[in-house]
Amino acid sequence: MELHFTGIIIAVSTFLIIGLCHPLVIKQEYYSGTKYWWTYLLVGIVCIAVAFVAPNWFESERVGIAVSAILGVTGASFLWGIGELFAQKKRVQKGWFPMNPKRRHEYEGIDDDETLCPVCKNAPKHLASYKH
Repeated sequence: MELHFTGIIIAVSTFLIIGLCHPLVIKQEYYSGTKYWWTYLLVGIVCIAVAFVAPNWFESERVGIAVSAILGVTGASFLWGIGELFAQKKRVQKGWFPMNPKRRHEYEGIDDDETLCPVCKNAPKHLASYKH
């Protein structure tokens, strides 16, 4: 019986990538705000583009698929990080995370009722206030 570890390697890598991107977003927002959101876009697009061709660089098909999957997860995580970066700014404005005192002027007031979800922002008020 032969054991295949490709799925486990991809799963652990995904867990680590997401785990590393979360504090990266928090630190980036603290030190530089949202002005460098485009770096997340660039890294995400490059990772996804490379994921399309990476399997061709390896003799082993399993290694190529694993590298391609990890690059795809990394790219998707960075693209998701763009939204999280802007949501992190709102979290700071709400007082959930510390504000960088050197950039205090960049934060404007936020309503207590304002949601962090960009989709929910445009929802009718009666749906947004619905409680189960």
